[in-house]
Amino acid sequence: MSDSEEHHFESKADAGASKTYPQQAGTIRKNGYIVIKNRPCKVVEVSTSKTGKHGHAKCHFVGIDIFNGKKLEDIVPSSHNCDVPHVDRTDYQLIDVSEDGFVSLLTESGGTKDDLRLPTDDTLQTQIKNGFDEGKDMILSVMSAMGEEQICAVKEIMGKN
Repeated sequence: MSDSEEHHFESKADAGASKTYPQQAGTIRKNGYIVIKNRPCKVVEVSTSKTGKHGHAKCHFVGIDIFNGKKLEDIVPSSHNCDVPHVDRTDYQLIDVSEDGFVSLLTESGGTKDDLRLPTDDTLQTQIKNGFDEGKDMILSVMSAMGEEQICAVKEIMGKN
């Protein structure tokens, strides 16, 4: 190959990091996370059943989608692997709430994050809007998993009076 040839690579900027990791079904417990029907879920119920002479023990998972709250179920042999999502929770300070429902957040590095909508949960949404309108300093917790992000909690910062 000569030096005059140029190579162009498409960059997705995720460094090959997987959105999930495998874990044996028998080791997943209640309040853990699991992927059911390609959705990240928090496990609310696990039951293990023994099967016949030559069968596998089966795990029955009931999970709640962490982003839309839908209930999903799955049955997996306990010796098989399940996908478990990498779930991160990050706190940001609220800077602005726009008219079109987007929020502007201050990152730890001092930059801004402007790509998040207000949550669909009405109580959380009114808490954020009312607190912002009253001029309160607020910290928003953002949950991210499998390429999705959503505001999941809000805290008020008490002023230094």
